[in-house]
Order: sequence, then C-alpha cells, then structure tokens
Amino acid sequence: MRDLEELLSKLNPMAEEFVPPSLNSSGSYSEGFFHGGRNGEGIPGVYANGFGLNNGGFARKKKGGFSNQGIQRRMNNRTSMAQREDAIRRTVYVSDIDNQVTEEQLAALFINCGQVVDCRVCGDPKSVLRFAFIEFTDEEGARAALSLAGTMLGYYPVKVLPSKTAIAPVNPTFLPRSDDEREMCARTVYCTNIDKKITQEELRLFFGSICGEVYRMRMLGDYQHNARIAFVEFVMAESATAALNCSGVVLGSLPIRVSPSKTPVRPRGPRQPMH
Repeated sequence: MRDLEELLSKLNPMAEEFVPPSLNSSGSYSEGFFHGGRNGEGIPGVYANGFGLNNGGFARKKKGGFSNQGIQRRMNNRTSMAQREDAIRRTVYVSDIDNQVTEEQLAALFINCGQVVDCRVCGDPKSVLRFAFIEFTDEEGARAALSLAGTMLGYYPVKVLPSKTAIAPVNPTFLPRSDDEREMCARTVYCTNIDKKITQEELRLFFGSICGEVYRMRMLGDYQHNARIAFVEFVMAESATAALNCSGVVLGSLPIRVSPSKTPVRPRGPRQPMH
C-alpha cells in the first residue's frame, strides 16, 4: 500500500488523463484547474477567479459573490438607459403649433432636416396652440431642425427646442378607442425613472402641488427594480403640459422623466371571481 501511495504521488495531477470526461468534451481544461487544494493538488471544476463549472456552464459562488442574472440585469438597465438618452438627443420639442396643423403636415415641415422616425402632436385639441415631439434617425437631423424655429406653420410661428424626453413606444392595444379617451390622453403624462422609495401618494402630491389637480394615477413596477413608472391623468390639459417641465426633477434619488402619454388611464374593471 505504501508503495502504491508513493507511486501515485509522483503522478502529475494536471495531466489531461486526470480531467473528468464530462469536463473535457471540447478539449483540455487543464489550464482551468486551481492549485488551492491540500498539498497543492488540483481541484477540478473550480477556477482561481471564483467561478466554477456547473452543468457544463459557469456559475458564480453564491457566498460573497453575485449571480450572472444580476450582471445581465445591470447590463440591460445600462443598455436601456443609453438607448433612451440616444433617443432624447435625436428628438426636438416643437411648441406654438396651430391646432389645425396635423401630424403629417408637421412632419412634412421637418422632412428636409433628416428622416423623421416619429411625430407626436400633443395638447388639448380645443386649445388654439399645441405642442409636439419629433424624433429623427440621427442627431444631425435634430440639430438641423432647431434652425426652423420661427417658421410660419398655419397662423403661428413654431418654436423648436432640444427635447428633454424621448417618445415612448406604444402597444397598439392600449391606444385610445374613442374621442373621450383621446381627450383623456391630452390630460395624461407618462412618468418614468421613479425612485422605488417614492409612494403613489407622494407622486400625486408632487404633481398636484406644482402642475394642478390630479384626477387619476396608476403606478406600475415592482420593488425588485430601482425605478418604477406611472401614468398621471390631470383634471385639466394645461396641467399635463406643465408636468412636462418637471422632467429632470430629482425625486428621492433619481431624476424623473415626463413625456406625453399616448394611452389613457382606463379604470380598472372588477376582478373576476376565482373558481
């Protein structure tokens, strides 16, 4: 037995024949062995950087580390924020728009500045003047659009400024279905990047004290994420217009983003009884 122990001690634990077949399906993993075991022997499946092989893939040690899901979530959040900031740089805010001017006519005015991705006219349809957000495919188009400030469109010269918000994509099923719901949209704003510590009542108080009476509000999201979103419907369309100026105001620890809502805040229907 002693001779056998002496013989085994002379073998190289890093040799390929010591790698379990399940770990060596696509070549040698000998470089992945970590010399941290007793007497310096190799520990298969554990890497010096703290990662191990689990079911053929990498898995972070639970204690004192973080999961791959956490890394992916942070990467997704950063990507989403970068995409939103890029969209804001490609968007302009146009005000003092004659209420007889359509989205098609407004887009036609800016078509020479660059390719228009989206054009959203907002505000009370009964008001003499309205406002809009126009998104281009690139920043050059948005910069060129600024030169059209003062251009007569209808009976009034339009004002053009860099936008503080991006145009949010809309699920078609949520779009207004009637004139009443379109009027509701004119009184509603879409608020994002809300600190999860901010309650619905605190958000209602914030908008109510600055912009005007809030008629209805719906806050969405969960406490697993750092930020939530909300749809805020005001009693008056002018209050919704004023709320757009609140974009960038820090509530809690995050600056909120406010943009016109293309969807109404529909009353919740009664829950169906469980069988």
